[in-house]
Amino acid sequence: MNKNQQHTNSGATGKLTVIGAGPGDPDLITLKAVKALQLADVVLYDALVNPELLNHAVNAELVFVGKRKGCYSYQQEQINELIVERGKTQNVVRLKGGDPFIFGRGAEEMEYAAQFGLQVAMVPGISSSVAVPASQNIPVTKRGASESFWVITGTTKEHKLSNDVALAAKSNATVVILMGMSKLPAIVSLFKKENKQKTPIAIIQNGTRENEKIGIATIETIEKVVENKQLTNPAIIIIGEVVNHRSALQSAIETYKQSDQVTTL
Repeated sequence: MNKNQQHTNSGATGKLTVIGAGPGDPDLITLKAVKALQLADVVLYDALVNPELLNHAVNAELVFVGKRKGCYSYQQEQINELIVERGKTQNVVRLKGGDPFIFGRGAEEMEYAAQFGLQVAMVPGISSSVAVPASQNIPVTKRGASESFWVITGTTKEHKLSNDVALAAKSNATVVILMGMSKLPAIVSLFKKENKQKTPIAIIQNGTRENEKIGIATIETIEKVVENKQLTNPAIIIIGEVVNHRSALQSAIETYKQSDQVTTL
Protein backbone atom coordinates (compact mmCIF):
# COMPACT_ATOMS: atom_id res chain seq x y z
CA MET A 1 0.00 0.00 0.00
CA ASN A 2 1.49 3.36 -1.03
CA LYS A 3 1.56 6.56 0.99
CA ASN A 4 -1.45 8.10 -0.75
CA GLN A 5 -3.60 5.01 -0.18
CA GLN A 6 -2.68 4.96 3.49
CA HIS A 7 -3.69 8.60 3.90
CA THR A 8 -6.95 8.12 1.99
CA ASN A 9 -8.00 5.22 4.18
CA SER A 10 -7.16 7.12 7.33
CA GLY A 11 -9.44 9.96 6.13
CA ALA A 12 -12.39 8.23 7.84
CA THR A 13 -11.53 10.17 11.01
CA GLY A 14 -12.44 13.37 9.16
CA LYS A 15 -9.99 16.15 8.35
CA LEU A 16 -9.98 19.62 6.86
CA THR A 17 -6.74 21.25 5.75
CA VAL A 18 -7.02 24.90 4.76
CA ILE A 19 -4.24 25.90 2.38
CA GLY A 20 -3.00 29.24 1.10
CA ALA A 21 -2.39 29.10 -2.64
CA GLY A 22 -0.36 32.31 -2.78
CA PRO A 23 -0.97 35.41 -4.91
CA GLY A 24 -1.27 33.79 -8.35
CA ASP A 25 2.12 32.67 -9.64
CA PRO A 26 2.01 28.84 -9.29
CA ASP A 27 5.64 28.83 -8.12
CA LEU A 28 4.67 30.91 -5.08
CA ILE A 29 3.09 28.05 -3.15
CA THR A 30 4.83 26.39 -0.22
CA LEU A 31 6.26 22.88 -0.27
CA LYS A 32 4.03 21.99 2.66
CA ALA A 33 0.97 23.04 0.67
CA VAL A 34 2.05 20.92 -2.30
CA LYS A 35 2.46 17.87 -0.04
CA ALA A 36 -1.01 18.40 1.40
CA LEU A 37 -2.53 18.65 -2.09
CA GLN A 38 -0.84 15.40 -3.07
CA LEU A 39 -2.56 13.63 -0.17
CA ALA A 40 -6.01 15.14 -0.67
CA ASP A 41 -9.14 13.12 -1.45
CA VAL A 42 -11.12 16.20 -2.47
CA VAL A 43 -10.03 19.79 -3.12
CA LEU A 44 -12.49 22.66 -2.78
CA TYR A 45 -10.87 25.59 -4.57
CA ASP A 46 -11.61 29.29 -5.03
CA ALA A 47 -11.79 31.58 -8.06
CA LEU A 48 -8.42 33.26 -7.40
CA VAL A 49 -6.51 29.96 -7.29
CA ASN A 50 -4.22 29.37 -10.26
CA PRO A 51 -5.57 26.24 -12.03
CA GLU A 52 -2.01 24.94 -12.47
CA LEU A 53 -1.86 24.25 -8.73
CA LEU A 54 -4.59 21.64 -9.09
CA ASN A 55 -2.12 19.43 -10.95
CA HIS A 56 -0.53 18.67 -7.56
CA ALA A 57 -3.77 17.05 -6.39
CA VAL A 58 -3.09 13.87 -8.35
CA ASN A 59 -5.60 11.64 -6.52
CA ALA A 60 -8.26 14.18 -5.61
CA GLU A 61 -11.71 15.13 -6.81
CA LEU A 62 -11.69 18.81 -7.72
CA VAL A 63 -14.68 20.96 -6.79
CA PHE A 64 -14.89 24.64 -7.74
CA VAL A 65 -16.60 26.67 -5.02
CA GLY A 66 -15.34 30.09 -6.00
CA LYS A 67 -17.13 33.36 -5.50
CA ARG A 68 -16.89 36.38 -7.78
CA LYS A 69 -18.73 39.67 -7.51
CA GLY A 70 -22.30 38.98 -8.59
CA CYS A 71 -21.59 35.29 -9.32
CA TYR A 72 -21.69 32.59 -6.66
CA SER A 73 -21.30 28.90 -7.45
CA TYR A 74 -21.71 28.23 -3.72
CA GLN A 75 -22.82 30.44 -0.86
CA GLN A 76 -20.51 30.41 2.17
CA GLU A 77 -23.01 28.37 4.19
CA GLN A 78 -23.07 25.76 1.43
CA ILE A 79 -19.28 25.60 1.40
CA ASN A 80 -19.25 25.02 5.16
CA GLU A 81 -21.79 22.22 4.83
CA LEU A 82 -19.87 20.64 1.95
CA ILE A 83 -16.65 20.64 4.00
CA VAL A 84 -18.37 18.78 6.84
CA GLU A 85 -20.23 16.37 4.56
CA ARG A 86 -17.10 15.34 2.66
CA GLY A 87 -14.83 15.60 5.68
CA LYS A 88 -16.70 12.86 7.53
CA THR A 89 -15.03 10.22 5.36
CA GLN A 90 -12.40 12.04 3.31
CA ASN A 91 -9.34 14.21 3.59
CA VAL A 92 -10.64 17.60 2.46
CA VAL A 93 -8.31 20.36 1.30
CA ARG A 94 -9.70 23.87 1.10
CA LEU A 95 -7.50 25.77 -1.37
CA LYS A 96 -7.78 29.54 -1.09
CA GLY A 97 -5.94 32.39 -2.80
CA GLY A 98 -3.23 34.27 -0.92
CA ASP A 99 -3.22 33.43 2.79
CA PRO A 100 -6.49 32.01 4.20
CA PHE A 101 -6.21 34.04 7.41
CA ILE A 102 -6.01 37.40 5.59
CA PHE A 103 -9.56 38.18 4.45
CA GLY A 104 -9.89 34.57 3.32
CA ARG A 105 -12.51 33.24 5.78
CA GLY A 106 -10.24 30.30 6.51
CA ALA A 107 -10.66 30.77 10.25
CA GLU A 108 -14.46 30.63 9.94
CA GLU A 109 -14.39 27.42 7.92
CA MET A 110 -11.99 25.74 10.34
CA GLU A 111 -14.14 26.70 13.31
CA TYR A 112 -17.28 25.38 11.62
CA ALA A 113 -15.61 22.06 10.76
CA ALA A 114 -14.23 21.64 14.28
CA GLN A 115 -17.74 21.93 15.71
CA PHE A 116 -18.62 18.71 13.85
CA GLY A 117 -15.61 16.78 15.08
CA LEU A 118 -13.33 17.17 12.08
CA GLN A 119 -9.60 17.49 12.60
CA VAL A 120 -8.43 20.86 11.28
CA ALA A 121 -5.07 22.09 10.04
CA MET A 122 -3.85 25.23 8.31
CA VAL A 123 -0.98 25.70 5.84
CA PRO A 124 -0.16 29.43 5.51
CA GLY A 125 0.17 31.00 2.09
CA ILE A 126 2.10 33.95 0.73
CA SER A 127 -0.27 36.90 1.06
CA SER A 128 -0.99 38.98 -2.02
CA SER A 129 -0.92 42.05 0.24
CA VAL A 130 2.88 41.95 0.36
CA ALA A 131 3.83 39.62 -2.50
CA VAL A 132 2.03 41.48 -5.28
CA PRO A 133 3.66 44.86 -4.49
CA ALA A 134 7.02 43.09 -4.10
CA SER A 135 6.63 41.50 -7.53
CA GLN A 136 6.62 45.03 -8.94
CA ASN A 137 9.53 46.19 -6.76
CA ILE A 138 7.31 48.03 -4.30
CA PRO A 139 8.20 47.34 -0.65
CA VAL A 140 5.52 47.88 1.98
CA THR A 141 8.12 49.33 4.37
CA LYS A 142 11.33 51.20 3.63
CA ARG A 143 13.70 53.09 5.86
CA GLY A 144 12.94 56.80 5.65
CA ALA A 145 9.65 56.27 3.80
CA SER A 146 7.38 54.03 5.88
CA GLU A 147 7.75 52.46 9.31
CA SER A 148 4.56 50.40 9.17
CA PHE A 149 1.78 49.29 6.87
CA TRP A 150 -1.96 48.72 6.98
CA VAL A 151 -3.70 45.90 5.14
CA ILE A 152 -7.38 46.73 4.81
CA THR A 153 -10.34 45.19 3.06
CA GLY A 154 -11.89 47.67 0.68
CA THR A 155 -15.36 46.20 1.06
CA THR A 156 -16.89 45.01 4.32
CA LYS A 157 -19.56 42.32 4.63
CA GLU A 158 -22.10 45.15 4.46
CA HIS A 159 -20.55 46.09 1.07
CA LYS A 160 -19.27 49.38 2.45
CA LEU A 161 -15.81 50.89 2.53
CA SER A 162 -14.01 49.99 5.75
CA ASN A 163 -13.79 52.81 8.28
CA ASP A 164 -10.15 51.87 8.77
CA VAL A 165 -9.29 53.46 5.41
CA ALA A 166 -10.10 56.90 6.84
CA LEU A 167 -7.88 56.20 9.85
CA ALA A 168 -5.06 54.90 7.67
CA ALA A 169 -5.23 57.99 5.47
CA LYS A 170 -4.27 60.09 8.50
CA SER A 171 -1.09 58.10 9.10
CA ASN A 172 2.30 58.02 7.39
CA ALA A 173 2.06 54.27 6.93
CA THR A 174 1.85 52.39 3.66
CA VAL A 175 -1.78 51.48 2.97
CA VAL A 176 -2.57 48.26 1.11
CA ILE A 177 -6.22 47.80 0.18
CA LEU A 178 -7.63 44.51 -1.05
CA MET A 179 -10.96 44.24 -2.87
CA GLY A 180 -11.19 48.01 -3.13
CA MET A 181 -11.51 48.86 -6.81
CA SER A 182 -15.24 49.51 -6.66
CA LYS A 183 -14.57 51.97 -3.83
CA LEU A 184 -11.66 53.79 -5.49
CA PRO A 185 -13.44 57.19 -5.76
CA ALA A 186 -14.25 57.08 -2.04
CA ILE A 187 -10.68 56.06 -1.18
CA VAL A 188 -9.26 58.90 -3.26
CA SER A 189 -11.64 61.34 -1.57
CA LEU A 190 -10.49 60.30 1.91
CA PHE A 191 -6.82 60.85 1.04
CA LYS A 192 -7.57 64.20 -0.57
CA LYS A 193 -9.25 65.32 2.66
CA GLU A 194 -5.89 64.70 4.35
CA ASN A 195 -4.14 66.87 1.72
CA LYS A 196 -2.41 63.86 0.19
CA GLN A 197 -3.16 64.61 -3.46
CA LYS A 198 0.52 64.13 -4.38
CA THR A 199 0.90 60.82 -2.52
CA PRO A 200 2.05 58.02 -4.85
CA ILE A 201 -0.36 55.17 -5.52
CA ALA A 202 -0.08 51.93 -7.47
CA ILE A 203 -2.81 49.57 -8.62
CA ILE A 204 -1.80 46.07 -9.66
CA GLN A 205 -4.29 43.82 -11.41
CA ASN A 206 -3.77 40.03 -11.60
CA GLY A 207 -0.59 40.37 -9.56
CA THR A 208 2.25 37.85 -10.23
CA ARG A 209 0.33 36.32 -13.15
CA GLU A 210 1.21 36.44 -16.84
CA ASN A 211 -1.63 38.91 -17.51
CA GLU A 212 -0.54 41.30 -14.76
CA LYS A 213 -1.27 45.00 -15.33
CA ILE A 214 -0.10 47.98 -13.32
CA GLY A 215 -0.91 51.66 -13.03
CA ILE A 216 1.30 54.16 -11.21
CA ALA A 217 0.08 57.65 -10.37
CA THR A 218 -0.72 60.01 -7.50
CA ILE A 219 -3.94 60.27 -5.56
CA GLU A 220 -5.12 63.15 -7.75
CA THR A 221 -4.42 61.35 -11.06
CA ILE A 222 -5.05 57.66 -10.34
CA GLU A 223 -8.68 57.55 -11.50
CA LYS A 224 -7.67 58.77 -14.95
CA VAL A 225 -4.89 56.17 -15.12
CA VAL A 226 -7.35 53.43 -14.14
CA GLU A 227 -9.69 54.57 -16.90
CA ASN A 228 -6.94 54.74 -19.53
CA LYS A 229 -5.44 51.36 -18.63
CA GLN A 230 -8.83 49.75 -17.95
CA LEU A 231 -7.73 48.37 -14.59
CA THR A 232 -10.34 46.23 -12.85
CA ASN A 233 -10.64 43.52 -10.22
CA PRO A 234 -8.89 41.47 -9.03
CA ALA A 235 -6.47 44.20 -8.07
CA ILE A 236 -4.51 45.52 -5.12
CA ILE A 237 -4.16 49.19 -4.23
CA ILE A 238 -0.90 50.40 -2.63
CA ILE A 239 -0.70 53.96 -1.31
CA GLY A 240 2.41 55.59 0.10
CA GLU A 241 5.90 56.90 -0.57
CA VAL A 242 7.18 53.32 -0.97
CA VAL A 243 5.61 53.27 -4.43
CA ASN A 244 8.43 55.59 -5.55
CA HIS A 245 10.98 52.84 -4.82
CA ARG A 246 10.05 51.21 -8.11
CA SER A 247 11.14 54.20 -10.19
CA ALA A 248 14.12 54.91 -7.90
CA LEU A 249 15.38 51.39 -8.43
CA GLN A 250 15.03 51.71 -12.19
CA SER A 251 16.87 55.02 -12.10
CA ALA A 252 19.72 53.42 -10.16
CA ILE A 253 19.97 50.66 -12.75
CA GLU A 254 20.00 53.13 -15.63
CA THR A 255 22.61 55.31 -13.89
CA TYR A 256 24.88 52.29 -13.46
CA LYS A 257 24.46 51.29 -17.10
CA GLN A 258 25.38 54.78 -18.28
CA SER A 259 28.41 55.02 -16.00
CA ASP A 260 29.54 51.57 -17.09
CA GLN A 261 29.30 52.61 -20.73
CA VAL A 262 31.40 55.71 -20.04
CA THR A 263 34.03 53.59 -18.26
CA THR A 264 34.11 51.15 -21.17
CA LEU A 265 34.60 53.95 -23.68
